[in-house]
Amino acid sequence: MLDDIRIAQQAQLRDVGAVASDLGLAEADLDRYGRHKAKLPLSLAQRPARGQLVLVTAISPTAAGEGKTTTTVGLAQGLRRLGTNVIACIRQPSLGPVFGVKGGAAGGGYAQVVPMEDINLHFTGDFHAVSAAHALLAAMMDNALHHGTAKGLDPRRVTWPRAVDMNDRALRKVTIGLGGPANGVVREDRFVITSASEVMAVLALASDAADLEARLARIVVGFTPAGDPVRAGDLGAAGAMALLLKDAIRPNLVQTLEGGPAFVHAGPFANIAHGCSSLVATRAALALADVVVTEGGFGSDLGAEKFFDIKCRAGGLTPAAAVVVASVRALKMHGGAPKAELAREDVAALERGLANLGRHLANVRQFGVPAIVALNRFATDSATELAAVARFVEAQGARVAESDVFARGGAGGEALGRLVLETLAGGNAAFAPLYDAAQPVTTSIETVARRVYGADGVDYTPTAAKALQRIEAAGLGHVPVCIAKTQYSFSDDPAKLGAPTGFRITIADAYPSAGAGFVVALAGDIMTMPGLPKGPAAERMRLHPDGTIDGLF
Repeated sequence: MLDDIRIAQQAQLRDVGAVASDLGLAEADLDRYGRHKAKLPLSLAQRPARGQLVLVTAISPTAAGEGKTTTTVGLAQGLRRLGTNVIACIRQPSLGPVFGVKGGAAGGGYAQVVPMEDINLHFTGDFHAVSAAHALLAAMMDNALHHGTAKGLDPRRVTWPRAVDMNDRALRKVTIGLGGPANGVVREDRFVITSASEVMAVLALASDAADLEARLARIVVGFTPAGDPVRAGDLGAAGAMALLLKDAIRPNLVQTLEGGPAFVHAGPFANIAHGCSSLVATRAALALADVVVTEGGFGSDLGAEKFFDIKCRAGGLTPAAAVVVASVRALKMHGGAPKAELAREDVAALERGLANLGRHLANVRQFGVPAIVALNRFATDSATELAAVARFVEAQGARVAESDVFARGGAGGEALGRLVLETLAGGNAAFAPLYDAAQPVTTSIETVARRVYGADGVDYTPTAAKALQRIEAAGLGHVPVCIAKTQYSFSDDPAKLGAPTGFRITIADAYPSAGAGFVVALAGDIMTMPGLPKGPAAERMRLHPDGTIDGLF
């Protein structure tokens, strides 16, 4: 089988105008970026919703892979083959992981969104706009400190970092302002990857242009010596930041390998941010399609919980079903099988690992959303192993469909598509967030830790306790919580696979994301600036004289 980039390069893409026409849109509705991608009007997000929303989430990821984005795209392709008016809504990949170890994030095999190279690289410039808006606020803040007009901001209590869309561990801790008084105030600083920027979270959650600027104005850049927050609005930065984001807030239209419409917009990570594509893209899709398939990053404990408790709450969304993606290979790793032996049949390890799937199913259900299992097929899966998963899922009161979209595209997603349509027709969803956002943040953290992670409780380091006290005193302590946690385990220890019990979650630090409308709680040693591996994927990438590229997966 060809690798992902060769499959994408050989695809016969439709003109983006034809894709838009399928949705009832005219050429005048498009701002084209070439023949195969376009910006759509922001006003589409204000139209009444007509469609039903399906979330794709997954078991806890392992090195074996579970195939969530591939399943999301493949499910949309399968539904389209079944005659459904469907749109896939996914996040835009970050350049850091693309050039690092993870590679691209446009799906895989014959279930991809295209043009894959563009989506994984500069696309329509949205990430660059976010980086620029973030940098503008940092520059204006330090300029105000330099000129003494910073509204009482204490340089020792600055919380606003810098951002760049690349994995660069050397920027995690830096010192700025060196070289004398003309170069600003000397202070410690740090960088985050653009996907972890609060500007990215604001872009993903803003409902329109006015809401975008209002949210930007609420961003807290630091505190005064008395503990009062200093915001972007206090520095006069919100209007100019909004100008930089005026096009970035508009959804991007592309297509699947089979020519169906896909919206790729915004890209917050789920382990360090809220992990969902933009609210305006989802709302626009719900106004144009009968079914909208979207995804939340990583497993139900991260992406799905934040999708339900943050995005759906903020946007008034009511998901009708959720698909939990699993693979025999990943489940065997959760059951203790080493990666080198995953091709060998091991029903005992599989059955031990099924506890992880069971907890993810329970997580989805406690939000009042029906759960379906998509069993992502690999060539090494045995009939015995597949049957064991099916028995387990049925014993949990759920339904399962095998998914072979990687190898067969939409044809391999038709069985899953039929199951999704049957679930939607049943109308059994009764969605509700897990907690009351008006309660103290610490209560919400405890609720998520106990009910979603399965923890026995929560402990706070002195740093976290002090940060939460400061947040509460500043009037920011009664909003949803976004817990930054390892994606590999329900616990805060990535080595604890399966469905661990008897553990507690440790919150190491916390900070307000007031523009986004939540508080971020850091569980364990969570890096908001990743590093490159010893052999980064960038080393294998090449641009050929004819303009084609190699090494992008």
